[in-house]
Amino acid sequence: MRLVLDSPSHLNLVRQYGNGEIVVGEQHIARPLIVTPLRLILDWSARSLEELGPSELEPLFATGAEVVLLGAGERQMFASAAVRASFRARHVALECMTLGAACRTYNILAGEDRPVAAGLFP
Repeated sequence: MRLVLDSPSHLNLVRQYGNGEIVVGEQHIARPLIVTPLRLILDWSARSLEELGPSELEPLFATGAEVVLLGAGERQMFASAAVRASFRARHVALECMTLGAACRTYNILAGEDRPVAAGLFP
């Protein structure tokens, strides 16, 4: 699905998602990534939402985001209890969503200058 949003050009925004790909700005990405309004992390070692562990979570926490969105698939999925506990222990809000919902929500929060990060699985 193509997303169109008028916002500052210096922000990393999801422009499109689907067919195993996410477009952030002008970059077409076909692997899991972390996006924040000012950073794009393409070397994230995560493979899937189901397999997230401490080493995959650390880059998300390192962004300093107060809200982290995890987006995968077309059906609602949830992070494991251990992952949710890690976020609670650090006082970071975690929301798991479909890929589309996470992309749209991320764009809104980034456009509002909120401290947000999204871990996206195309």
